[in-house]
Amino acid sequence: MRANTGRRAAFRRKQNVFRWIVVTLCMLFFAAPMLGMLEFTLQGAGGNGHTLDTWRHLADFGKVTSDYPVLQEGFVASVQLAVLTVVVMFLLLVPTMTWVRLRLPGMSRLMEFICLLPLTVPAIVLVVGVTPVYSWVNCFLGAQTLWLAFAYVVLVLPYAYRSLDAGLRAIDVRTLSEAARSLGASWVTVMWRIVLPNLRTAVLSASFLSVALVLGEFTIGSLFSRNNLQTAMFQLGQSDAKISVAVGFACLVFAFVVLFAMSFVGGTPGARPRLRRGGKEKKS
Repeated sequence: MRANTGRRAAFRRKQNVFRWIVVTLCMLFFAAPMLGMLEFTLQGAGGNGHTLDTWRHLADFGKVTSDYPVLQEGFVASVQLAVLTVVVMFLLLVPTMTWVRLRLPGMSRLMEFICLLPLTVPAIVLVVGVTPVYSWVNCFLGAQTLWLAFAYVVLVLPYAYRSLDAGLRAIDVRTLSEAARSLGASWVTVMWRIVLPNLRTAVLSASFLSVALVLGEFTIGSLFSRNNLQTAMFQLGQSDAKISVAVGFACLVFAFVVLFAMSFVGGTPGARPRLRRGGKEKKS
């Protein structure tokens, strides 16, 4: 028994060492180009010495707004796109996935196939496919960048679906919904006060992934000639490369922080699903 325990402990130690080696190599792989970007933004005039002038300029929002209006327009458009994409994605996915799990479990495979299909479709092919649709969108809603959110919802479907599916598998949706309905709750109340609170970790994960994808999307915005953050950075790079690279570096750091934060947000481990009645919480 002691020998087996010792072998298992040694095996776990080797596993931990291997994991740290892999993580370290991955961090070096991603850090090397980012350090190159940072060093480029710190170079002085003519490549002599280092200076923080580029970052001071970028931190002066008033000056950036006046000197680079295309950057401000692209940033505002991307923030609006991220918010609208997340809202439309949740309004579309959460009720549909919950209803399929409760009433149409045989359709779960078909829904999974549809939601994961965008992974196999290149962005340029997606643009060709939705161009006729956007001719009608432009006709009825206008040609604003904001309406790219409809195409972005398709792009984020696979990642949002996986996060929400994992959340739904972790709770007993059928028991919770039937208990709430037996207490007189409507389906809207069930979704808003029962399902969503128990899916908050999955919802946050799907939101973070969607925001990171929208802020980094270039192909669709460029092919539709819309100005989002990435297309603004591309245009800015033709006149001021250092500012463009600095904005790109800041976006990458933000994306890494957001994705890293996914490991720490959400509910308390071990928390059980709860039902609400009369403003009081009760464990199911």
